Amino acid sequence: MKDGIDRFYTRHFLEPHFDAAGPGLDTSYPWTIEIWGPNVSIGAHVHIRSARGHMVRLSTWDSGTRQGRIEIGDYVLISPGSQILSSVSVTIGSNTMIASGCYISDSDWHDTYDRTIEADKYAPVVLKDNVWLGFRCIVGKGVTIGENSIIGAGSVVMTDIPPNSIAVGNPAKVVRELDPAREFRKREDLFANADKLAHEMDQLQRYLLRENTALNWLRTLIAPRRGD
Repeated sequence: MKDGIDRFYTRHFLEPHFDAAGPGLDTSYPWTIEIWGPNVSIGAHVHIRSARGHMVRLSTWDSGTRQGRIEIGDYVLISPGSQILSSVSVTIGSNTMIASGCYISDSDWHDTYDRTIEADKYAPVVLKDNVWLGFRCIVGKGVTIGENSIIGAGSVVMTDIPPNSIAVGNPAKVVRELDPAREFRKREDLFANADKLAHEMDQLQRYLLRENTALNWLRTLIAPRRGD
């Protein structure tokens, strides 16, 4: 039942906030996903995983002279608690995975000395295809992260990261290079048989929520038990 409610809410209340949305948008707790401002677009089979207390926010800012823009490619995963904020332009390549609690912004939002204005403290952010951001990464203005690169959990990225690299730390620095000759299995490979995947996910959801009935929910409010 919950899965059906999520799909209904996504289609009728969330998708209209995007300038463009490809097929297969899949969400959890879509009422905790906030889309603020225009110029936000997503590709096909994007998964946005939000949660109570860990909302996802995609926001563009109108400075008066320009409008921010967020462009998200195909097969992207955005996990709970992540925020993407744009004053000029944030581009997320296809097959990118964004772990929980990540923060991506193309602006400092305030000048160093005049904290009432943004001034020139903004520059486009680009995540190339198949990037993986670990838990609670921060990506700052003007950064480009190259294709296939991985950013370790808790890292702060303030300068460009080359393709096929693993970078960690604050500020993030490359600690290892990946072999570009090796084949990468990407999120798009999960959708080679989209109907089969949808069926398997539906069966898994039914199994996980098999005891999540209206009667059982009411009982947890009135007479909760250990393990509820």
